[in-house]
Amino acid sequence: MGLRETFGEDAELYDRVRPSYPVRLYDEIARMLGAPVARPRVLEIGCGTGQATAPMIRRGWSVKAVELSPTLGAVARDKLPELEVIVADFDTWPLPAERFDLVLSATAFHWLDPETRVAKAADALRPGGVLAVVSTHHVAGGSEQFWIDVQDCYERFTGKTRSGGLPAGDTVSSPTADELAVSGRFGPANVWRHEWELTYTTAEYLDLLSSYSGHRALTEQARDGLYNCIRALIDASGGSVTKRYLSLLTAANRLHQPLALG
Repeated sequence: MGLRETFGEDAELYDRVRPSYPVRLYDEIARMLGAPVARPRVLEIGCGTGQATAPMIRRGWSVKAVELSPTLGAVARDKLPELEVIVADFDTWPLPAERFDLVLSATAFHWLDPETRVAKAADALRPGGVLAVVSTHHVAGGSEQFWIDVQDCYERFTGKTRSGGLPAGDTVSSPTADELAVSGRFGPANVWRHEWELTYTTAEYLDLLSSYSGHRALTEQARDGLYNCIRALIDASGGSVTKRYLSLLTAANRLHQPLALG
């Protein structure tokens, strides 16, 4: 099983602990779509259990989602009866004849084939349609001393640490913007960033870690040791930890004619 397939092992946990996305993100996307698009036709790549989907449904957008995991897709479908979920790998899924106003991928685009993902997303869009890619990053802030101290836990039980500490939010760049630029299929990319924080109890934070593919892939012995180490750190610092997130939206309009690249 590949790392991207581990998310469906516990769909209930994934749905319960994964955060949603800032409301303003959708305002930015709506602005790029333009006023004439009253009810955008959306293709979402990797909907998970619907964290990024629900706000679009609430806005009255028509959403069709391609989701690799049958269990995650089932949860999304149960929560959002208006949502059409297609269980498939976007990399190999045949595009329908329909063309969309918006192709959105939230915290999933990096799992797709880098050789084909931009071109295939462009092919799914009408001319002038928007490709919106959302990535989520852990950045400096929140319980700063905890994030320094916890590196020792990772070094002891996984042999890995984050060299140089957490990045400042304003230093995180968008590789997707460069990818769109070199494709010749899209106009200039707009990059929008928003930082925000969530506070977790010890149990909540360990549940969150259990939804991450890298943690799920650890051996049981390494994971138990790591979690016990992290549990002790959080308990010693008052029983909660605050994590600062950066939501990075990269969006661009599909060109009517591809640029000639030479």
